[in-house]
Amino acid sequence: MTALLEAIGLKKHFGGVWATNGVDLALAEHELHALIGPNGAGKTTLIHLVSGSLRPDAGRLRLAGRDITARSMHERVAMGITRSFQISQVFSELTALENVRLAVQGRRSDAGSSFRFWRPASAEVWMIEEAEEWLGQVGLAEQAGCLARELAYGERRALELAMALATRPRILLLDEPMAGLGPEEAERMTHLLAALKGKLTMLLIEHDMEVVFKLADRLSVLVEGRILTTGTPETVRADPAVRRAYLGEERA
Repeated sequence: MTALLEAIGLKKHFGGVWATNGVDLALAEHELHALIGPNGAGKTTLIHLVSGSLRPDAGRLRLAGRDITARSMHERVAMGITRSFQISQVFSELTALENVRLAVQGRRSDAGSSFRFWRPASAEVWMIEEAEEWLGQVGLAEQAGCLARELAYGERRALELAMALATRPRILLLDEPMAGLGPEEAERMTHLLAALKGKLTMLLIEHDMEVVFKLADRLSVLVEGRILTTGTPETVRADPAVRRAYLGEERA
């Protein structure tokens, strides 16, 4: 397997606690790779390390063979690594369209475009059109003119996904996208993620095992800051060590 993203011996400690303690992880291009494990296993810390919001105390990160360990979060977004969060991160007083347009403009500013959000809309028709396309892709075309604070929670999570996609990522980091969603909203989000499979690389943290086993090409199990095993959903589900460490005990 040729890895698009590699974590090599990643370590991060907070005081005397190792949140990650020598994590080795490789993501193939266009795969959906799920990261599971008990609460406190270090999953979100690993997402922070990959996104650049935290720096490792030891270890390296490579993107397509290029060392990006010292790159900032902003630089990593420009290189194609984008993340979502457990709690929706949208601009409440902007419309859904304006939220996505801002994400589009931010991406283009990295490529040398201007970043004057409040310039006349007629001067940025292409931004509006692209933002409308992303909203349509996540099923929010009819909510384009709604303020983000007026959207249902599931719709705000879909809006956040549209904003992430507007950065045109090579790798999308998803930190519990089903968190707080009702059954119908979770099913809708599952369909959205399934439609993205094969189009970009995704690293998914999710406690809903039904969703994980439905979506993932491969799984890695993180326990006490270390990868216990990596494999297909079938092999991981059948692994006795995994069942003892997580699947048979943890409910979330």
